[in-house]
Amino acid sequence: MKKLFLLLTLIGSFVVNAQETGAISGIITDVNGVPLSGATVSIKILNKGAMTDYDGRYTIDNIATGVYDVTVSYIGYETQTKNVIVASDQTTGLSTSLKGSDTVLDEVILTANKKPQKITDVPATVNVISASEIGEFPSFNIGELAARQKGVDFVRGGVLGTGINIRGFNSSFNSKNLQVTDDRLSSLIATGLPFGSFTTISKDDIERVEILLGPNGTLYGPNAHNGLVSTITKNPRTSEGTTFAIGAGNQNVFTGRVRHAQIIDDKFAYKVHFERAQGTEFDYTDSVYVGTKGYKELDLDRDFTSQKYGASLNYKPTPGSELTAYYGHSNSSNIGVTSAGRNQIKDWRITEAQLKFVSKNFFANTYYTWSKTDDTYAMNQRTQNYVSFIENGFSEEEARERSFNEQWFQLGEGQGNGIPLQRGALFVDDSRRFNAEAQYNNNWNGFYLTAGAQYQKDMADSHGTYLLDAGGIDLAQTGIYSQFEYKLEDSGWGFLFGARLDNHDLYGSNFIPKAAITKKINNGTFRITYGKGMAVPSILNLKGNLFGGLVLGNGEGFTLQDGTKIPKLDVENINSYEVGYKGRLSDKLFIDTNAYYNVSDNFISPLVNVAASSPVTHVGDTPIGEVVPGSNGAVILTYLNFGHVDTYGFDVGFNYYFSDSFRGVFNYSYFGRTLDLDDPANDGNLDGVVLESELPINTPNHKFSLGFHYNKGKFYGAIYGRFVEKYDFFSGINVAAETQDMDGDGVNEIVENARVGRTWNYGQLGGFTVDANAGYNITDDLSLGVNITNLFNAEIREFVASPAISTLVSFELKYNINFFKK
Repeated sequence: MKKLFLLLTLIGSFVVNAQETGAISGIITDVNGVPLSGATVSIKILNKGAMTDYDGRYTIDNIATGVYDVTVSYIGYETQTKNVIVASDQTTGLSTSLKGSDTVLDEVILTANKKPQKITDVPATVNVISASEIGEFPSFNIGELAARQKGVDFVRGGVLGTGINIRGFNSSFNSKNLQVTDDRLSSLIATGLPFGSFTTISKDDIERVEILLGPNGTLYGPNAHNGLVSTITKNPRTSEGTTFAIGAGNQNVFTGRVRHAQIIDDKFAYKVHFERAQGTEFDYTDSVYVGTKGYKELDLDRDFTSQKYGASLNYKPTPGSELTAYYGHSNSSNIGVTSAGRNQIKDWRITEAQLKFVSKNFFANTYYTWSKTDDTYAMNQRTQNYVSFIENGFSEEEARERSFNEQWFQLGEGQGNGIPLQRGALFVDDSRRFNAEAQYNNNWNGFYLTAGAQYQKDMADSHGTYLLDAGGIDLAQTGIYSQFEYKLEDSGWGFLFGARLDNHDLYGSNFIPKAAITKKINNGTFRITYGKGMAVPSILNLKGNLFGGLVLGNGEGFTLQDGTKIPKLDVENINSYEVGYKGRLSDKLFIDTNAYYNVSDNFISPLVNVAASSPVTHVGDTPIGEVVPGSNGAVILTYLNFGHVDTYGFDVGFNYYFSDSFRGVFNYSYFGRTLDLDDPANDGNLDGVVLESELPINTPNHKFSLGFHYNKGKFYGAIYGRFVEKYDFFSGINVAAETQDMDGDGVNEIVENARVGRTWNYGQLGGFTVDANAGYNITDDLSLGVNITNLFNAEIREFVASPAISTLVSFELKYNINFFKK
């Protein structure tokens, strides 16, 4: 009888428990009533949650009766927390609309830890260029918006060319920060340079851009050591409709774009986009010196074009997962600045194919990248080749034809008394890259785990034009990583530890750790972080052969005539220590600030002339004349590992909300560095004495910006003033610097507004400019905007081998419509 009573009691308790649970369900939309697919609805205290389906619907079952705080979040929208009562055996309705983030602290970002996370919880400095900022910026070149971000060194080399650097050591061939788009590497395969205008995505398809300052190599791998720029495009389920846009401006700029996204059913959605931009660069010709005589660049074409298109198909196997297939293509022709002169880029094509799976706990991604050009050439080298033929009596036609590949070396009197040297100016690229990644993530009662593996294989092939690559060059690297977070919600403490192990075909295994402590206090979060970053030399760093051996990669080391041995390139390491705070100082004032100290070893230098003190005789064990026929090794630009270099600085950003429609922004950044003068590895010119000038930082010590945003009713606009302290810039043959004595011998090797070596020095970069944009929503679907760069036409030069930036004005007319709105 007692056993029967016990059994009935247990059964009764199960029945009671079953009756003491309920559910929560509802629909999550944006403020316009559009369902948000993939929004997260969670009850943190129970570690339960759900993701919305394509209609924005969700259900959380089996919730014990009680009162709970339910959090609703979605990338780019304000996070909401609602208090909900769960009754026994009932379903409580919770539907809400999320609006786009109005304040910096309401942002939810994705990039830092590869998962949705409120920006105040991220143990890093993060800048966000939001969808609203992009939509209200009436220019095809959204790279200009990077100029408004703290901690970012923005440069403009012309109408089309813009670039960014993070925390120092910029160059004309800058690969010091990693750029990704929808989890795809956005960099050229052989050089590691960012795609820039080569990207396959169009402006209207960009949801947001997240810029992370400092090392992020644990999750993203090598070359995310100075920073990370992540571009995220729109999901067709939350951006259904069609956008038509046309733009025009001075410098013959014209752009036309169309984007269409459509939800087919609860399983399928798709989007397509197309963009074409064209214009004419500023009237500027770089000088090409043969000896001491200057010539204009041969066949300079200042017209630029960019054409891109792409499509993605999104499939939802389950309400909480999505499979995306993407294909994109771009074709670009323009002028590109390099460390050894400018390139005339002709029909450079980038093609990408990607398949990606995302669910609550699993992420898988694989993609293939093709890079192709046949007719791109170096203007500096081609002009020198042309002059060598013309000055020795060859016809105009023959000189032009042979200038792509040869330079004439005259041996004596009379035409034909000489030999042709292989001094190729042509760039052929037929490179490919394969990437794959798998990741698992989960959380239990405040403990969060992320673990994954990545594989990358670079297959570079220049057909011998700019690489020492007979038969192509294949390099692979594999990385495994894990990251652990523990959050104590009651006390506000958070702890993070991550680690990555990479294995490279050339450099073996490298370990990348990361650690952070965060503490929430009132309306903000303090953080202390440590991160290690590493930069693996690019294929160009190792195997480059440009301009007839003027630039050689340092994959094997060099021997000089005086017996000096220059070691081959090794992996660069950086250990970064940072403290920061982001939070609300008052109801209207927000701050995001950091201070950092970086310790770098084996720093990969900009191009250095290693033959300045003595000619190069051997590359590895091979005589220089066999590597580059006809070369005497008198001028060899290459990359070196410097020894110990410390860099430090701080960034501070203020956002003040005068009202819901009017916001002010102030950003300030300082950067400095210390070079160990007692370390022989820092002797860049190999003269036995280490000088401060041997490692140029190519970065201003001080910069700040002040801006105002306004958006009310049908009108929107922004105005930004940006100050960049004057600074010197050295990159390969390019010089932009004040008059100075570089080696302390009493002679000014650098003279402003004069020829320096193989280039003309216009003086230091930097200055003060004002940019502005404004727009008007004529109807709910039609808007007209104008953007003005360098509003007051200040005389300012922002990059080497580039023109002074004049005022640029562009207009844009945009129309949005949803032909299939339900």
